[in-house]
Parts: sequence; structure tokens; C-alpha cells
Amino acid sequence: MSKSKHPVHANPWQALRQFTAARIALGRVGNSLPTTPQLDFQLAHARARDAVHLALDVEALAGLLRKSGTVHALQCLKLHSAAANRHNYLQRPDLGRQLDTPSRQQLLDLPAPAVPYDLGFVIADGLSALAIAQNAAAFLETMLRRLPLDEWHIAPFTIVSQGRVAVADEVGELLQARCTVILIGERPGLSSPDSMGIYLTWAPRVGLSDAARNCISNVRADGLSYETAADKLHYLLTQARLRQLSGVELKDETTVETGIQTMSQANFLLGSW
Repeated sequence: MSKSKHPVHANPWQALRQFTAARIALGRVGNSLPTTPQLDFQLAHARARDAVHLALDVEALAGLLRKSGTVHALQCLKLHSAAANRHNYLQRPDLGRQLDTPSRQQLLDLPAPAVPYDLGFVIADGLSALAIAQNAAAFLETMLRRLPLDEWHIAPFTIVSQGRVAVADEVGELLQARCTVILIGERPGLSSPDSMGIYLTWAPRVGLSDAARNCISNVRADGLSYETAADKLHYLLTQARLRQLSGVELKDETTVETGIQTMSQANFLLGSW
């Protein structure tokens, strides 16, 4: 009696898996996935769901920021969005974009600075508190080394629980900051439950659309490095202050290899053929 063949049919694209975390070339058993890839998928899905529902430990994060020296002499204010809890946050995105009344009053009660703030850093859990817990403090420590405090008058740091991107507009408006940068947990993917996004907005105010922001995405250990993300943000901040704008009118012209692109490199359609 001849031996039966292995039931798993390998995919000829399997060599490409070394270049991506995407689920490609998984093979098949009949018309189905092999058991191991199927179990891996279910585990990744569970991790993504857990990341969405995980609560941000604000006290631990504030302590980590102080311990790392990131906040220096700056205050670290703990705020909350108008979404009372996670269930409310997921069902009502609009509430995550605004502060609750006590948080708004807390910012209004701050003494006015002698010199207007240039920049306010906001940290929000977003859709992955895991991303913030793992990446926010380390990124800020890397970023502030590129951002001399004598050139940028930085507002008190704020941590917003149950926050979405646009909550930074209200924070920046109340702080009267010229610019805000929000670090926020991105929607978890099946290979990236810990991805942090960074959004820059010049002249923040309530009612702005996403067209007014610049985004740096997938900041994490297995994604965009802290150093590269900090270089990109430093460039965007410098250009935003110089040109007094952000969003669709401000392009990221940095490259990993050279730092700054030339105009001919910025658009491949302008190159010579």
C-alpha cells in the first residue's frame, strides 16, 4: 500500500512571506486553510479585539513619562472625553472627539502662559490602549531630543481617556496652542494590535476636518521606528511653523535614506525617463 501524500498543498508564493507580515501563501487542505494558519488567524483576531477593549492605565503612563524625563518640568494633565465608558466610546464616535465638562473646565482654569504655547502634545488611547502603553513614552523621549525646548514653548502634556483624534482640536484651542500633536492608538489589524498613529494640526480649533491634519502611521517596534517617525514629525512641525499650515497643503518630503527629498524626487511623474 503506497503512502498517502501530505494533505497540505504548499503555495508557490511561500518565499514571499519573508517580506511581509500579511497572510499570504498559507497553503490549503482541499478548499480550506491548514489548521495552523487558521489557529494563528483566530489568535490574531482575539488579540485585536483585546486591544480595542483594553483600558489605558493613565497613572502608569503618567509615571512612565515622569520617570523617563519626557515631561521634564511640564505638567501632565489627566483628561477624559465626553464618552463615559468604552461601550459609549465605540457606539458614539462623536463623544470621543470632545472633552467632558470637568476636563474642559480643568483646562480653562489653567493660568494663562506669559508667552503663548507653540505646541501641545496630547496622548489618547484611541482604539488601542496597548499601542499607547507600549510606544508613547519611548517615542516622546526620542522626539524631544529633536525638539529643543528653547525653540518650542510646549504646553502641559495631556492624557485623554476614551479620546479620538479630533479631541486634540479642543485641547489645543483651550490651551491656545499654535499647534497640537496627538499620539493615539490606531485601529488594530490582524498583524498589528499595537500600532500608534501621530496627527499634527496647525491652529487647532473645534470643527476642523481631517483635511487639516498630517498623519504618521504604524509607529511601533515592528513598524515605523521611533527615530524615523520623530524625524518625519520634526520636519512637519518645522514646515508647519514656517508656513503656518498643516494638512493637505503640507507634504511629508522626508525619506528614510536621505532625510529630505528634492522636488524632482517628490513625484515620480516629474522624473526623467
